[in-house]
Amino acid sequence: HPPGEDKYGYEDAGERWRPVHTVETILLSVISMLSSPNDESPANIEAAEWRENYPAFKKRVQRIVRDAI
Repeated sequence: HPPGEDKYGYEDAGERWRPVHTVETILLSVISMLSSPNDESPANIEAAEWRENYPAFKKRVQRIVRDAI
């Protein structure tokens, strides 16, 4: 989504991109995300639907995978 206030309410201001980030800080962030993922603040809103309606989410994923094959 565009810069500014997060209208979806999922992104904390501290999670936003800043031009002062270096390769090192980006890699540390990626390592941190992989070692302890935070499903309470998803980057992919649609993927976070599993919390609200798992059967519908599973059905959608199966359809997408089937169509991709």
